Amino acid sequence: MSWGLCCGLDRLHERSGQTLGELCEHFAMKRQSLTQHLAVLEAANLVSTVRRGREKLHYLNPVPLHEIQERWIDKFERPRLSALGAVKRRAEEAMTGTPTYVYVLYIRSTPEKVWDALTDADLTAAYWGHANVSDWRPGSHWEHVRTDGSGIADAVGTVVESERPTRLVTTWADPAEEGREGRASRVTFDIRPHADIVRLTVTHEDLHDEGELSAVSQGWPAVLSNLKSLLETGSPLPQEPWEVPAG
Repeated sequence: MSWGLCCGLDRLHERSGQTLGELCEHFAMKRQSLTQHLAVLEAANLVSTVRRGREKLHYLNPVPLHEIQERWIDKFERPRLSALGAVKRRAEEAMTGTPTYVYVLYIRSTPEKVWDALTDADLTAAYWGHANVSDWRPGSHWEHVRTDGSGIADAVGTVVESERPTRLVTTWADPAEEGREGRASRVTFDIRPHADIVRLTVTHEDLHDEGELSAVSQGWPAVLSNLKSLLETGSPLPQEPWEVPAG
C-alpha cells in the first residue's frame, strides 16, 4: 500500500467522518490526487462515504480490517489484539466527538425490496424480532414493537427523511426518554443499486457513549445478516444471530 493511502487511513483513524477539504489540510498534494487516493480506499471497502447535504463524509470501515485481524494478525501478534480493538473504536468516532457506527452490507436484491424489508412491519418482525411500525412520512412517529403480542415498543423515534427506495433517516430513543434533548440517536439507511446487487450503508450516529457504541456494533451486524438471508434465500437465519456467543 502506498504512503498516500496509508496516511489517508491514518487521518481517518485519528478522526473519522472527515470531508475531502478537511483531509486536504493534512497532505502536501493536490485535491485531485487525494480524491484518487480516497477512491482506491473506497473501492477496497476500507473507507465508507456518507452524503450529508453537499458534503461527502469519509469513514474508516472497520469490517475488512477486522477480517484481516482475525485471519492474519491473530496468528502472529495475539498480544496486540486488545490494542487494535481500541483503535477500531476510536476510528468510529464522528466529527462531533460523539461515537458513530458505520456498517456496509452488499445484498443480492433490489432497492425496493431492501426498502420494504426495512419498513414493512411484517418483514421486520420476521428477521428482527421487532416490527417497525410507521407510515414512514417525514415528521411521522415510528415504533420498534415487540412481536410477542404485548404491544411494547423498545425504541421510538421520528422519521427525518424518507426517499423510497434510496434513503431513510430516523431518530432512535428509549420510550422513557422520548422528547428529552440530546437523548435520541440518529440512524441513516443509504440504499444504492449496482447491477444485480444493492449496497446498504447503515450509519448510527449521535450515540451517547462507548457502551452504546459497543452495543450497536454487535447488534447491527446480527440484524443485517438476518435481513440479507431473508432477502437472498426467502428465510431468516436458522438461529437468531444476536444469540451467538461472543468470542
